[in-house]
Amino acid sequence: MTEDSQRNFRSVYYEKVGFRGVEEKKSLEILLKDDRLDVEKLCTFSQRFPLPSMYRALVWKVLLGILPPHHESHAQVMTYRKEQYCDVLHALKVVRFVSDATPQVEVYLRMHQLESGKLPRSPSFPLPKAFEQYLNLEDSRLLSHLKTCSAVSRLPYDLWFKRCFAGCLPESSLQRVWDKVVSGSCKILVFVAVEILLTFKIKVMALNSAEKITKFLENIPQDSSDAIVSKAIDLWHKHCGTPVHSA
Repeated sequence: MTEDSQRNFRSVYYEKVGFRGVEEKKSLEILLKDDRLDVEKLCTFSQRFPLPSMYRALVWKVLLGILPPHHESHAQVMTYRKEQYCDVLHALKVVRFVSDATPQVEVYLRMHQLESGKLPRSPSFPLPKAFEQYLNLEDSRLLSHLKTCSAVSRLPYDLWFKRCFAGCLPESSLQRVWDKVVSGSCKILVFVAVEILLTFKIKVMALNSAEKITKFLENIPQDSSDAIVSKAIDLWHKHCGTPVHSA
């Protein structure tokens, strides 16, 4: 039996006995033992599987370029990053873009905008158009209802696509979405939004105004979040394929 077939057999066995993710965790631990972390393989892993919580922070930092691939540099680089954080935060306070009362989510957004040269310009997001496209493919009747109610332009796009569902989904579900975003697949946000509409279709179809629809979508029930994210990932794979790394 080849190594690949052995791994496939183990994966199927673990899943059948209720230990789904055991094999994936071992694979990630192998990747993290490399002297020089393979960023491409970590990126592919993050897109294909949910990251174990104990390794999430490390993997995110490497994928975002906060930490370099070399283990021996991590401690020194983190010291520099903390100093950088304090300097950027101080600069934002000096120019009065943030204060001690500013929500932390907005502080992080402003810090990113400052470092990327996009402060104070608001970035344009093509994601709403993609959202409309995929919703039409999945349920054209639902999209027609939103258009009839003049709700398409008033959906909570800032909450979905600028805040990446922070404040909309509980942390456990949010982390699974951000695994994909951090590894470079912002399009997952589109499919989470689509799946929210599909999941609550009956409720949304019963609402007859843009204001009511938007208010509901800004405060969706939390008990369906894990199922929504799982179905959104399936939709993402359905329309965009399953990510693979090059040899």
